[in-house]
Amino acid sequence: MIRLEQERAEDWWEVEALYDLCFAPGREALSSYRLRDGVPPVAPLCLVARDPDSIVAGAIRFWPVCVGGADALLLGPVAVHPTHQGEGLGALLIQEGLQRARALGWERAMLVGDAPYYGRFGFARLEGVEMPPPTNPDRILGVALVPGAWDGVTGQVERHAQEAACSAGRATPS
Repeated sequence: MIRLEQERAEDWWEVEALYDLCFAPGREALSSYRLRDGVPPVAPLCLVARDPDSIVAGAIRFWPVCVGGADALLLGPVAVHPTHQGEGLGALLIQEGLQRARALGWERAMLVGDAPYYGRFGFARLEGVEMPPPTNPDRILGVALVPGAWDGVTGQVERHAQEAACSAGRATPS
């Protein structure tokens, strides 16, 4: 039985070890990591999946970003331990994370990833949204957590200012 729970501070290194196992060396050199640097993740949306032995089997994190002055969530990384891949755990983490984001008042989420995989969760290519280079524009995907949330939102994806929210995009503060 897998149980989902919010990531705690003491989980950080176990989650980082999972990410190191699942992703290529140098993952922190990716453009998405530059947007996360020095910005805390949205804690209520950072989840770990624990197996019956309480070992982290999967994890997901969400980070605040600004896109053309509007708040958005940057999903990632999400990873599942190789011994649990193919069990639907990644899908569970993504669906639960997005559901919690809606409940917290977030209107939009984005990521850099594979459209065929993330399309099943409602993600589609974002036209006019630019990640820092080098990022393939075909891999910049977004999902509206409320209808029309991406309508008219374009521009550079930027680090979220910790001291203030972007000018628009969230019904309630997190």
